[in-house]
Amino acid sequence: MSLARRNLFQDKTRLALSIGGVALAVMLILILKGFLAGMNSQITSYLDHSPGSIVVAQEDVVNLLGATSLLPEGIAQKTESIRGADEAIPILSQFIILDLHEKKQPAYMIGYEPDQGGGPWELIAGREPRSKREIVFDHVLADRHNLNLDDQVEVMGIDFTIVGLSKGTTSWMTSYFFVRKDAAEEVLLAPGATSFLLVTTSDGADVDYILKRLNDLTGVDALTKKQMAANDLKLFAKVFSAPLKLMTGIAFLVGTMIVGLVIYTATVERQREYGVLKAIGAKNRILYQVVLTQALFASIAGASLGLLLANGLAQCIMSACPQFLIVFDPVDSGQALLAGLGMALVASIFPTRVVANLAPAEGFRK
Repeated sequence: MSLARRNLFQDKTRLALSIGGVALAVMLILILKGFLAGMNSQITSYLDHSPGSIVVAQEDVVNLLGATSLLPEGIAQKTESIRGADEAIPILSQFIILDLHEKKQPAYMIGYEPDQGGGPWELIAGREPRSKREIVFDHVLADRHNLNLDDQVEVMGIDFTIVGLSKGTTSWMTSYFFVRKDAAEEVLLAPGATSFLLVTTSDGADVDYILKRLNDLTGVDALTKKQMAANDLKLFAKVFSAPLKLMTGIAFLVGTMIVGLVIYTATVERQREYGVLKAIGAKNRILYQVVLTQALFASIAGASLGLLLANGLAQCIMSACPQFLIVFDPVDSGQALLAGLGMALVASIFPTRVVANLAPAEGFRK
């Protein structure tokens, strides 16, 4: 396809702009998809790392993050008496507004029993709380407010000492912090209160049977962790997923228009050459291949460059703003390359129409 190569490389600036336009469009598609995947991962991070496979909540509460839950007394003992239910791990949780250096910061408090679990799953410094006045703080939130181990943090009028810094417990929306359950009860003025039970099951236990028995209890609803995580995603991610998907579609259209404009211009400028080829017997199929080859080259080269740019930009964003998580997977990369192919196919429609409607005599006109 020497004609396709010559058409493309005759004007290198235009070719560079075409490749760059596709690269930027693919980069934007990948960044938006990666941001959405990272946001979903952050929303379910606590449930993903907490013990157990079943969550028991107050009746009609089906979200961990989206509602306040208060379980009736004695539910933990009743849960553990069910065949197949191994342990009921209590936590007391609540959204809290912290006042950090005269800035209001929403955060999600988890009160837990260190000997049972349900607390931070990874510490990068320090240890878990051993007393009622100790706290594990998210390290990203701590860095943003210049907080370190042994510093004091006020939670609802009570001072706590930071004894640990956790990793993977932040998001663009909020951050987790962890205290002992009796400390959370004091903060919320709710002695003996429990928000949720994280239920572990015995090997080979019938989860459906356990759920049925739990849902027969008065004042509670029981769901698997996967169901509750899906409910949290539905509640929080739906607000942002539609705009992100719309922006992804716009990025695809922009890349397609850039490639289409470049190939269309190159085709129109060389109508005489195509006319001569048709006059000497070249079939439309051959000329279509020339146009499509140009579009494929620009789109695939741009998509490949876009992959590299997206990975570099993602690292820069997460370094500058650690509260944002951008996650790529091989499926995203494959879809980006397919997006490049799609741009090429769509972008070649109008140039091929020019070739198809071209009269052979056009090549001999001045």
